[in-house]
Amino acid sequence: MENPNVIRIEKVIDFIEEHLDNKLDLETLATASHYSKYHLHRKFTDTVGMTIHDYVSRRQLTEAAKLLVFSERPIIEIALCCGYESQQSFSKAFKAMYKVTPAKYRQCQEFYPLQLRFYLNKAMDNRTFSKENIRLAKASDIFEWMEFIHLIIDGYPHLDERQYLQQLQAHIQKEQALVLESQKRIIGCMLFSYDGGCIEFMGIHPQYRGSGLQKLFLDTLMDEFLPGREITTTTFREHDKADTGYRKELKQLGFAERELLVEFGYPTQRFVLPPKT
Repeated sequence: MENPNVIRIEKVIDFIEEHLDNKLDLETLATASHYSKYHLHRKFTDTVGMTIHDYVSRRQLTEAAKLLVFSERPIIEIALCCGYESQQSFSKAFKAMYKVTPAKYRQCQEFYPLQLRFYLNKAMDNRTFSKENIRLAKASDIFEWMEFIHLIIDGYPHLDERQYLQQLQAHIQKEQALVLESQKRIIGCMLFSYDGGCIEFMGIHPQYRGSGLQKLFLDTLMDEFLPGREITTTTFREHDKADTGYRKELKQLGFAERELLVEFGYPTQRFVLPPKT
């Protein structure tokens, strides 16, 4: 049965997508969706897993990045058509997310999205999951898995889909890929490595980010695949405006901060979880 709240938030997302060239603040969206500002903010955040401000900003900057790489339009024109009132405010927001100025990004000619459009599951499954629901991924999961990563691209800057596909295929073959489904749709996945006890990728469907599935995957990994091992992973550095809550989630799971790194040209930080006792 379709969830009426999810359907209404889907319509808000439709409105955002149709007006990415406008200034989209909470009041404008609340008026368009016939919600109060408070109610829209709460419902959108609960459903999508990030605030409406973060979603709009990331979508507009993603469209701007696409225009910088695939068009020759002046930067000021791109700024204005992506909802910014000046080139200065656009450049400041762009650098905070992409870590380079719009001009430098254009020179590099390598587009990657901060945020792709969300397509919500209108009939979300509210059942309780357990470790028994997590299984090893199979080759037949690859298409659905690759579609799924578009929903969680916010957690993985610079993700190259062609390179990631090769990594996924290799991990499935080595039985180092885990997946969780609901209604025959992937809602969670993990790639890990026995070498170094590393989580190389963990993604949870935005509508399930508050359902404890991260801990479920972690417990499965530590109990069945890497017992007695220290677990490591990497994520955004502190105060990175591109982070939509991934650092906070790792800390809530018991991970501790370690050294700062640079991965694929992006500043990150390593996190470590001690073995279970």
